[in-house]
Amino acid sequence: MNTIQKIAVNAAAVTVLFVLSGCAGMSQQDKNTAIGAGVGAVGGSVLTGGSTTGTVGGAAVGGIIGHEIKK
Repeated sequence: MNTIQKIAVNAAAVTVLFVLSGCAGMSQQDKNTAIGAGVGAVGGSVLTGGSTTGTVGGAAVGGIIGHEIKK
């Protein structure tokens, strides 16, 4: 693995740690919304072959579904 790839992997790991620490004060409904949006974005991206529209649409639908769970 070259230097640029190592830097990118380390930057991604640090970003994930910061994002996860920001979830500490969230309610359960907020956490469900965030998880739903993340899963929806990945699903939309996979189903549309990496299309930006599919990713954003999947995130929106997933966020709404996650928000409505256990309401």
